[in-house]
Amino acid sequence: MIRLEQLHEWLEKANEKIQNNKEFLTQLDQAIGDGDHGINMSRGFKEAINKIRASTYHDIGSFFQDVSMVFIAKVGGASGPLYGTAFMKAAMALKGKSVLTIQELAFALKESVSGIKMRGNAQAGEKTMLDVWEPVVDYLASSGDSFPWQEVRRISLEQMEHTRQMEARKGRAAYLGSRSVGHLDPGSVSSAYLFEALAETMEGSEAT
Repeated sequence: MIRLEQLHEWLEKANEKIQNNKEFLTQLDQAIGDGDHGINMSRGFKEAINKIRASTYHDIGSFFQDVSMVFIAKVGGASGPLYGTAFMKAAMALKGKSVLTIQELAFALKESVSGIKMRGNAQAGEKTMLDVWEPVVDYLASSGDSFPWQEVRRISLEQMEHTRQMEARKGRAAYLGSRSVGHLDPGSVSSAYLFEALAETMEGSEAT
């Protein structure tokens, strides 16, 4: 079972990765976007961590709702609304739960994917964060309650790298057309950090 403490640790690890790679995310976004993805993600995760550290939770839905509201209220650009929607959809799916099975987490993240698609009017294959989110979550949903977490890491990094060969169809990068090919999508990179952090958290829990 997955407990609230593990979900908190997950976001702490994700925050660490985002902060450590803030400049890299900025450089990626300067190449094909507005140049603010690193700044926005850094601010969003920092504020979210401050919020959950200062609060006590017994309901996983409330935990994710607070994270969602921070991103929606404090983060500009596309990343605030998109990550905010992802966490909000998860919050709605997990309302009233204090522990989760892997399948319950997978269901909540599938709701997140649906929310990202709706909010961004996007689909996988258009060089966005969905190109990491959808395959990773599909794997979680299809793998039952016991599987190697290193596969989550592998899929997230593989799909992130795959965006390098895609032509952007959404956002500012779409204006570049074929010139967007050869660049990693910044949203897919921050998403890969998020799922890497999940894998590391769960592997650590299984080892204890």
